[in-house]
Amino acid sequence: MSNDQPPPPPGQPPEEDPFAKKPREPSPPPGGTPPSGGTPPPGPPPGEDPFGKGPQEPPPGGPSSGNPYDNMPPPPPPPYGGYGGGYGGADPLAGMPPLADSGRRIFARIIDWLIIAVPLAIIGIPFDIYQRATKNDNDFGDTLNSLNGGSQLVFQLITIVAYVAYDTVMTARNGQTLGKKLMKLRVAMLNDGSTPPMNASLIRAIVLWLPALICCACLWPLLILILILVDKPYKQGLHDKAAKTVVVAVPQ
Repeated sequence: MSNDQPPPPPGQPPEEDPFAKKPREPSPPPGGTPPSGGTPPPGPPPGEDPFGKGPQEPPPGGPSSGNPYDNMPPPPPPPYGGYGGGYGGADPLAGMPPLADSGRRIFARIIDWLIIAVPLAIIGIPFDIYQRATKNDNDFGDTLNSLNGGSQLVFQLITIVAYVAYDTVMTARNGQTLGKKLMKLRVAMLNDGSTPPMNASLIRAIVLWLPALICCACLWPLLILILILVDKPYKQGLHDKAAKTVVVAVPQ
């Protein structure tokens, strides 16, 4: 009696090759000839890994090689733009000027503050903003009455409008306040380096100036400065994060 195995039915894959879905051309087994009286089952050519990337016939709708992950689609690209593009993603600052030096940013901010503060100090004289410093103890009640009368409130509103409007209009125009222009800096959108639009410039100015002018004259600027110094990789203060902007150096 012959021990030869009958050939596999047409169209049915052999059990030892789970990736082959079609009959293959007969090939001699490694190290010998096929037994007589039967058709050798399909298999890889001699010396080739059945699970490698040899010339195997791809199954319908399956991978092109023995590795089932070879033909999987590539992963989607990381998100671009937005808030920094994500760690490990495309760098939104690629092709843009280098980030501004922290020292130059501080000097630019001091210049902008003086540009607004000096005229406001002159404007504030009719509003009795120095009243508390000049009144003696016997007139303390008059000082409170003046504060309650609204002159100080009106001057505070003027101050808020002056700082916020100055920073908003100058930034939206070309990304530069007068201080930044002197220090060769400009504000840019993080995602593409363009000049911030009016809405982003307004958000940036409100976050920068409003808390300092209302309640935290010392704490808020200090908090923003610390964050600029420690923030990586974009050196963003709270106002930059809110508006999704960065401050870069202007090419010389």
